Amino acid sequence: MAVVTISSKGQIVIPVSIRKTLGINPNTKILLTLSEDKTKALLEPLPENPIETLTGIFKDYPDSLADELLEERKRDRGKE
Repeated sequence: MAVVTISSKGQIVIPVSIRKTLGINPNTKILLTLSEDKTKALLEPLPENPIETLTGIFKDYPDSLADELLEERKRDRGKE
């Protein structure tokens, strides 16, 4: 945990110990998200390759997304 001050330009300095722990280097892209109640902010370093962020996001999805899309298209054709 660290207390930081926001500059007049809205900038903050992330302490070196936190940057090292998170692997944040110059030019690292950071994802900034708000909590659902909008009382907290979360900073998360993004991988250099954005594809890595998406890899495996549907691994726990029980059905084939392609099969589901084909079924949906069949249902839509039946409505026409």
